[in-house]
Amino acid sequence: MIRVETDAITKEDYESLAAFRYTLRRFLAFSEQAAKEVGLTPQHHQALLAIMGFRGPAKPSVGDLADALIIQHHSAVGLVNRLEAMGMIVREQDPSDHRRIFLSLTETGLRVLAKLSLVHRQEIDRVEPEL
Repeated sequence: MIRVETDAITKEDYESLAAFRYTLRRFLAFSEQAAKEVGLTPQHHQALLAIMGFRGPAKPSVGDLADALIIQHHSAVGLVNRLEAMGMIVREQDPSDHRRIFLSLTETGLRVLAKLSLVHRQEIDRVEPEL
């Protein structure tokens, strides 16, 4: 059990934390609605963003996607299956390890993600003063 001295946190600290969480929740609600408006679930959007924004030396693998989304590998496989069926991503087998699958966005996936990213960047600019 974590013990915290309540004297160390001021009323202003609580107000700041509450306002920050409120702004985060509003942004998440905005993000979920924006994804729905282009025919994606929030998790689809998150996966496309994780694939495109991967910071590795190669393309991300299914395991990398699972790590980025903090989900189980089998859940990532199901998500990849759905995105592939939608024409948003393609799988490529690693030539040096046939068990490993790399992921990349299709032209359709890139267009949809670019559209979502633009409105998200605008929303971030709008809420940034609140953060």
